[in-house]
Amino acid sequence: MNTRRYKALGAGAMLAIAIGGAGAVTAAPPQQDRAGAAVSPADARARADRLVARMTLDEKIALVHGLFPPMAAGKTANELIPSAGHVDGIPRLGIPLVRESDASLGVANQVEQRKGDVATALPSGLATAASFDPAIAHAGGAMIGAEARDKRFNVLLAGGVNLTRDPWNGRNFEYLGEDPLLAGTLAGEHIAGVQSNRIVSTIKHYALNAQETGRNVVDARIGEAALRMSDLLAFQIAVERGNPGSVMCAYNKVNGDWSCENRHLLTDVLKRDWGYRGWVMSDWGAVHSTAKAANAGLDQESGQELDKAIYFAAPLKDAVEKGQVPLGRLDDMVARYLTGLIETGAFAAAVPARAVTPNYAAHAEVAQRAAEAGIVLLKNDGDLLPIARSAKRIVVIGGNADVGVLSGGGSSQVRSVGGAPVEIPLATGASASFARITYHASSPLLALRKALPGVRIDWIDGRNLNATVDAAKAADLAIVFATQWTSEAQDVPNLNLPDQQDALITAIATAQPHTIAVMETGGPVLMPWLAKVPAVIQAWYPGQRGGEALAGILSGRINPSGRLPITFPADASQPPRPRPVGLDRLNALEASAAADPANAARYVQESFPVDYVEGADVGYRWYEKKGLKPMFPFGHGLSYTQFAYRNPQVTGGRTLSVTFDVVNTGKRAGADVPQMYVARDGSGAPMRLAGFRRIELKPGETRRITLTAEPRIVADYDTALPGWRIAGGTYRVALARDATDRTMVATATLEPQTRKP
Repeated sequence: MNTRRYKALGAGAMLAIAIGGAGAVTAAPPQQDRAGAAVSPADARARADRLVARMTLDEKIALVHGLFPPMAAGKTANELIPSAGHVDGIPRLGIPLVRESDASLGVANQVEQRKGDVATALPSGLATAASFDPAIAHAGGAMIGAEARDKRFNVLLAGGVNLTRDPWNGRNFEYLGEDPLLAGTLAGEHIAGVQSNRIVSTIKHYALNAQETGRNVVDARIGEAALRMSDLLAFQIAVERGNPGSVMCAYNKVNGDWSCENRHLLTDVLKRDWGYRGWVMSDWGAVHSTAKAANAGLDQESGQELDKAIYFAAPLKDAVEKGQVPLGRLDDMVARYLTGLIETGAFAAAVPARAVTPNYAAHAEVAQRAAEAGIVLLKNDGDLLPIARSAKRIVVIGGNADVGVLSGGGSSQVRSVGGAPVEIPLATGASASFARITYHASSPLLALRKALPGVRIDWIDGRNLNATVDAAKAADLAIVFATQWTSEAQDVPNLNLPDQQDALITAIATAQPHTIAVMETGGPVLMPWLAKVPAVIQAWYPGQRGGEALAGILSGRINPSGRLPITFPADASQPPRPRPVGLDRLNALEASAAADPANAARYVQESFPVDYVEGADVGYRWYEKKGLKPMFPFGHGLSYTQFAYRNPQVTGGRTLSVTFDVVNTGKRAGADVPQMYVARDGSGAPMRLAGFRRIELKPGETRRITLTAEPRIVADYDTALPGWRIAGGTYRVALARDATDRTMVATATLEPQTRKP
């Protein structure tokens, strides 16, 4: 959504999960009624149906549209907390009031509409994805959910799982990368963590919300099979693992129909094929009709004040009375809403009458652990890292590293514990009304000084090139922090670091051969200086304990273990689309609208297509298909120790698996992420990530593990079935360290199989 919102975070336990190929579905814990008894899915729907049968038509209508609190004064007798959404309950039937908050990375409070309210800020979604660890994702969700409950929210707009199709997408930082198995697995665990607090998590944005440029009008075009094998598969896996109480449909069109009135997506795929039981809510401002949207499968209009009209209030009642929307469809809309609340436990678990102070100290540890697990060591020539004790003088340069770490902008923005040492309002741009360039108060400089006592660590902001180069020459080691701010509602125009930072890094590395670059970015950027810089760390947006996490990695207290969940291109021409589609067109329309207000409506409403020519071959699959060598491949990440894979055994039959020994051959404890890639022999198709597992080993330790391929990754989607078809025959299996590693490849034979959609 593109308006101001608020999020809540919570404390939760780590969930230890063994991923047999990361494909097995982990059932969400059974929910409980007021007496503590488990509520089965059938019981939840039956209870919802009984409640619906007791409602008047007006009561039903009241539950299928929600308020946007900043614009809804006087529309309810209940308290309106400044946040994303509000739906009144029905006290006579025990139906609870619902308060909704943004919650991708913490309980959001974007432009501090709730003065003084802070929350714990997780690192960006890409950092969580880089951990390749479902337990990290679950713990982050559990923390957010607990804080949300303490702050009196019971529905969280979390669960972002849109695949990264373009490296310049301004919202990439919120999501979980380019691979459907990785993104779906971690999103599902994040959702399950949120809902362990007996509150609802959404999954969003359904579907193909793959760019921010023109996101309200763009028509995403892709074939059915390709969509099922990519973006929809990520959603499907996440729905199975997390069982979210609600699905949020997207702004954009998909193959000609708005996502929130797309019958194929909402009814045929989600509700029929996947058997989804909860409710579909709209994104804020994403509804375009009454009867068409309701009959297509939209169950609730969210943030109604942001739509052109309030479609699901009086117009929906009128449509039901005229038979344009069957009464049975309205009953199903309400029953699905209640089912989502009942199944997650939100129906029975009343939110506190007053806000409770969360356990911020414990929650900060969860945020720091996520950052430490997600930071990726991209390059380490000559073992420059960890910082040797022989370095007596270090200079830290740029990136506001003296006071904090950067965060991404938009509805996910958290007002973190400790405050915002740097906050810059925006005068222009699509996100100006609800975003600011914001830093979390976690200083890498101060954390490094604490981690390296006895070492002189100087600071320079990098604005004076001559002074910066002199400081770099005088030191034993230079650490330069590079930043790229990205935000919801606008894409970056290119993949270069802004503000001449590439030139700055080049000058520093020329003057100081021992230079380390720390990248705080929303996703991939080009690195024209890479050959001159011996060590590079990808820190993403590392959250409110990012400074401490980075100091741990740089000093060697923490052994880096993150792996790239997204390909870093060597050149802007390598991805399917080198720059945002429609950017020039929309800039021209916006200028025209400013010059002639009569054109404003055309600027807002005129749609344009984006053809996803890569189909299901997203990210690293595109690079393999086109024979392109990226700067850093998906799955890449270095460690301060070494790992070996030995004695692999690949088996086929009904399933495809590889069993092998993982050995820590180095002198440090560390974590490795073995990856399993598969493709049918002779098909010419790119290999696909079919399994992965994060494993921690002590020096010299050996552990034998098995990765089992997720069947839908091995299969192709057959629209003629319809369903998944595994062609019988020989399959290649790569046991790999990244998506380009083919040093250990074996074959096995699979039996032909089919599976329902």
